[in-house]
Amino acid sequence: MKILITGGAGFIGSALIRYLIRETDEQVVNLDKLTYAGNLESLAECGQSPRYAFEQVDICDRAGLDRVFARYQPDAVMHLAAESHVDRSIDGPAAFIQTNMVGTYTLLEAARAYWQNLSAERKAAFRFHHISTDEVYGDLYSSRDLFTEVTPYAPSSPYSASKAGSDHLVRAWQRTYGLPALITNCSNNYGPYHFPEKLIPLMILNALEGKPLPVYGQGNQIRDWLYVEDHARALYRVVTAGQVGQTYNIGGHNEKQNIEVVHTLCELLDELRPRDDGKPYQTQITHVQDRPGHDLRYAIDAGKIQRELGWMPRETFETGIRKTVEWYLNNLDWCRRVQDGSYQRERLGING
Repeated sequence: MKILITGGAGFIGSALIRYLIRETDEQVVNLDKLTYAGNLESLAECGQSPRYAFEQVDICDRAGLDRVFARYQPDAVMHLAAESHVDRSIDGPAAFIQTNMVGTYTLLEAARAYWQNLSAERKAAFRFHHISTDEVYGDLYSSRDLFTEVTPYAPSSPYSASKAGSDHLVRAWQRTYGLPALITNCSNNYGPYHFPEKLIPLMILNALEGKPLPVYGQGNQIRDWLYVEDHARALYRVVTAGQVGQTYNIGGHNEKQNIEVVHTLCELLDELRPRDDGKPYQTQITHVQDRPGHDLRYAIDAGKIQRELGWMPRETFETGIRKTVEWYLNNLDWCRRVQDGSYQRERLGING
């Protein structure tokens, strides 16, 4: 199978591509605009594989998309390209509407035009897999409920609203035009190659640099944490075995308050890279004003994907977070190139 992956230079996309090249025989076409969050260094190990190709294309560029579909003739699309940082969406929502909604619309139309001209056999086998977030469901504040695949949408931020809109577009194209689409909604991912503005890498790197560890409010916000390599396995399982028209929630079964996550990171760093002065890293924690509209709790019920497709996470939070901290400690050069912007000036691993 040849899979076209949009946003393959991002955090989850690169983890998916690394998994596919390492663990399967599939061919991969990575289509990425290479915004600030796209880093081809995360795919350096894949760059020389004959089963990997890269195309620098914006998903809003219909002509570019048509060219890629015509050249590579994919059997499936896995759509991960998105603006994804909540704080950035609050400061500048326009880019989120453009990429997440207009871009998804443009990609759907390009995929539909391509799919309609396939042979009957290839048309029946084609899949459009849209990768989304649990944030579309809103806030589980004051409830012990879990998000299921039929939880009503109630997005809180410009980011989650734009992702909710893209989910609705995919469902409409499946229902109206028959495009064989599937949707997955995942909980918070963490692991290697995560962009340093996100919570876990930010805390690790700030701690090592002696900077404050900023926690929104009291840090009581609860998230379900999913190790990114577990997510990659789930995505491949869905695109190969999922049922057209269905939604699958993907979660890590690891509900943690943000402050718990920060404390765990501090304790691991105390063990693995203690401060020169012997003080605990927790002394660097500072509490800052909470962001507007901040949801208190997200939690995924991942029972459907377990029952129907046999997927479960392999990593507990304890094993996954230790692997993550160890990876960052061993890859500080990668982090520094992201922090100083040199990764954008030294694009690696390009072929195709």
